[in-house]
Amino acid sequence: MPDTETITLGGGCFWCTEAVFVRVKGVLDVQSGYCNGDMPQPSYEDVCTGQTGHNEVVQLVYDPEVIDLRQIFEIFFLIHDPTTLNAQGHDRGTQYRSGIYASKPEQLQLAQAFIDELSHQKVYQNPIVTELQIRRNYWPAEDYHQDFFERNPFQGYCMAVAAPKVAKFQRTFASLVKNSA
Repeated sequence: MPDTETITLGGGCFWCTEAVFVRVKGVLDVQSGYCNGDMPQPSYEDVCTGQTGHNEVVQLVYDPEVIDLRQIFEIFFLIHDPTTLNAQGHDRGTQYRSGIYASKPEQLQLAQAFIDELSHQKVYQNPIVTELQIRRNYWPAEDYHQDFFERNPFQGYCMAVAAPKVAKFQRTFASLVKNSA
């Protein structure tokens, strides 16, 4: 087993984010979940109230010998809008905020440097509002949320929102797409 690292990302609905990162070379595990809220072991229904403080996230376990954190950030910032506070597309609420939740402080430093670089280059018309914090109070989402896109590719939301993000990733980062078995 290779040495691995873990990073947790909130980029709106976790179905979309998971659908992309399961296809990334070097990403060994992707789990949808909730983090950085106050309620222990929240349910999807709890998080949807917007009262728990949790964000819908994906927790990535990756091999830094195959993919580095900067490449993960490049993919992440391609597939979501880091300039909208508490919203992604039609999804609204604090649970849809843009966030990077690190497992160690060095990851936050890398994330801040990456965001500073994007801001300096004026990649986005509006300021980046991505939350940067150490991951806390992580809880896995219910089983029916795991691998949702893979199991429901013809569900309306998956077709309208997730599939275009997957296609955009595959076009932009073709060299980072896992080979199909």
